[in-house]
Amino acid sequence: MPDCVRLVVYDLLGRSVRTLLEGPLAPGVHEVVWDGRNDAGVRLPAGLYLLRLEAGRQMQSRTITLLR
Repeated sequence: MPDCVRLVVYDLLGRSVRTLLEGPLAPGVHEVVWDGRNDAGVRLPAGLYLLRLEAGRQMQSRTITLLR
């Protein structure tokens, strides 16, 4: 059974702004495109955000830059 995968964008205060992926995902290479909008569809300001990937018991975070 595939691991449950969760990919979320957070602002620098730790607030979740967009869930990009949540659910089981088969192993392999996958691509996710983010349009710079939050969960309500509002365009976010340019700046730094945190991208957090959780897969099974593993978790990684990266800082990303949203450009206008």
